[in-house]
Amino acid sequence: MLRPLRRHPLPGLVLGIVLLVAGCADAPNDGTGPNAPGAVDEAWFRARQQDALAFATLTFEPGNPLSVIAHLERARTEAGYALPAAIPDDAWDARFAKMARLEDTRDFDALYLANVLLGYGDDPALSPALLARLEQALLDFKYWYTEPTAAGLVDDSYYWTENHEAIYGTLEYLIGARYPHRVFGNDGRSGAEHRDAAHARLLRWLELRARFGFSEWHSNVYYQKDLTPLLTLVEYAPDDELRTRAAMVLDLLLFDLALHTQRGAFGTTHGRSYKKDKMSSLDDDTWGGVKLLFDTAEYPYQSSAAPDAVLLARARHYRMPEALRRVARSDTPFTDRERMGIAIDEDGPLDEGATPPAGLSFDDPADLSVWWGIGALTTWPVVPLTLATMEQYDLWNSGSFAQFRDLRVLVSNLTLAQQLAIGSHRFLGFGLLQQVSTITHRAPDYMLSSAVDYRPGSFAAQIHTWQATLDPRALVFTNHPFRPIMASQDWGFDDEQGGYWTGEASIPRAAQHENVGIFIYAPQYPMRNPAPFAFFRWEPYTHAYFPQDRFDEVVQEGGWTFGRLRDGYVALWSWRPTRWLAYDPAVYATDGMQRPFDLVADGGADDVWIVECGRAAESGSFAAFRAAVLASAVEVTPLGETRADGTSPGFDVVYESPSQGRMTFGWTAPLTVRGVEQPLGGFPRHDNPFAHTAFEAQVVDVAAEGYGVRLDFAGGTRTLRAPR
Repeated sequence: MLRPLRRHPLPGLVLGIVLLVAGCADAPNDGTGPNAPGAVDEAWFRARQQDALAFATLTFEPGNPLSVIAHLERARTEAGYALPAAIPDDAWDARFAKMARLEDTRDFDALYLANVLLGYGDDPALSPALLARLEQALLDFKYWYTEPTAAGLVDDSYYWTENHEAIYGTLEYLIGARYPHRVFGNDGRSGAEHRDAAHARLLRWLELRARFGFSEWHSNVYYQKDLTPLLTLVEYAPDDELRTRAAMVLDLLLFDLALHTQRGAFGTTHGRSYKKDKMSSLDDDTWGGVKLLFDTAEYPYQSSAAPDAVLLARARHYRMPEALRRVARSDTPFTDRERMGIAIDEDGPLDEGATPPAGLSFDDPADLSVWWGIGALTTWPVVPLTLATMEQYDLWNSGSFAQFRDLRVLVSNLTLAQQLAIGSHRFLGFGLLQQVSTITHRAPDYMLSSAVDYRPGSFAAQIHTWQATLDPRALVFTNHPFRPIMASQDWGFDDEQGGYWTGEASIPRAAQHENVGIFIYAPQYPMRNPAPFAFFRWEPYTHAYFPQDRFDEVVQEGGWTFGRLRDGYVALWSWRPTRWLAYDPAVYATDGMQRPFDLVADGGADDVWIVECGRAAESGSFAAFRAAVLASAVEVTPLGETRADGTSPGFDVVYESPSQGRMTFGWTAPLTVRGVEQPLGGFPRHDNPFAHTAFEAQVVDVAAEGYGVRLDFAGGTRTLRAPR
């Protein structure tokens, strides 16, 4: 970062020019300060922040710490602005009570409250009494599952998903660093002890993200929950190394967002998502941050208290690399291939001498958070450590594990437990986030994204396999329902552990080549299961979300459903005949849509869906696109009879794509395009026009239009570049 030289003005000016020229090439800088070379322009970014703050302060909710942050920040940075009302001393009592009761997601509340304390603890708008209550709530907080649980409480917190690990670690580190000599109320350790323990966990978490990316890949829910602790560390961590590495991983996350947004929509395959987020990108949790950072959306901000947008709007130290902004705003068509996550064996055979991947251990408690962080609790290599941990910390009664209490008998027979895990992995691994390969093809008028050849036939409670996106509301995807639709007037309502729209009761075997995707559904576990596994059942059909109201035109002909929005096109085909399911708005929420949006393929859960995207610049008129697709032959060959329990041997598929030529694919067959086999896995970490990164590489270098950022995780350096 360039700093003004206060002595010897002439030599200082010369030196400043030299440093500026060097910085525009490859000199390391942390992207902070006015117009730091290679970072987004300070004035542009400040205008984006002010725009977000103006929206966030349209309402005032004293009970919401994010609303308070927005108003305090606007008052601090805008002359003449004042809070519309006082913040009462009991404003956050409900949040303090939730934290004290050890309820799940209490860490989200605590992180936002910590941002109030760290950023505005000296603001006169916060009374001494309120600050004292806030301070005490954070000093009494239970920061990790290994700490004691107060008598009479059941700890319902879930500490172990990727985002929760980052948030709990960030909280413990920053509060411990702020109060190093205070005794923390839950376990009696000093703040310094908490700081040091969390510091080590955070460095490891950051190192794993650098090596493997995010196991909750492309998540339009949890990327926000990763962004907020990373940004909090950049803004407030007293340790230079931790602050720099947090900024580097934040750059990686934003690079992922930049690659995978279409008109502001993070419309991709998602490692974790829910109905409330996936039916429209306007509703997803990344909308506010993406809009602020990239400014590519025509639609306005949606939530006045979006955590990512609010915390970015008050950021003083983090400056996004200009290269990432240019990636997001590029209008040149490209294909991105990525690999993320840690691979773990789930289907056996049982091997007591199996070597763990990535230099990890299956029996070291220090690695438990890695395995549970990818949802591998019930994979056979991790089962002994899972059961031991459940016993040691009495987790059987917590809300997250109570449904598995009947399996406690397996503690005394680990071999049986592991064999059961292998035999039932198709459904017991419903939360597993395996290593994944994704393909995204983005053009100015559409984006198509898929998780290819990922755990085909298995249950995945929150996986979103593929999506075609024309804009934030005009999008298409398929799924296999785990449960029938439930009557509700709440548009976002669905079962998070697998529902009608949330997750895949059986993941299709997916293939994608640029603008064409083929998805073969063939469940590999029975439709109904006996106790104690009766929870695991699925519906005997698949369906598609195709919101007709969100398109300019929708046409059905020849077994295809076509949609057009402006100059972007999508075509969807099902081997099984489809029908529109009409919803009674008095019984089911429809998000205001008048025309049917649920395209159901009856007759069985085994099916083949094909999608092809196009645009006027490549395919001509919408009529020409439809005619070309209708003239293209599709051949589907069942590989045997569907069994009585609903499991299926799958299909072979031949599709004569008008844009890609002859494509072949099958349940066990590779994808070929014009006779050439196309890889469906083993991708680099990044493979796109902006970065080529080997998997597990220690250096990521992103370049766009003369700007760049080089992240050297081995050396711990972050280097931004701008044109000379």
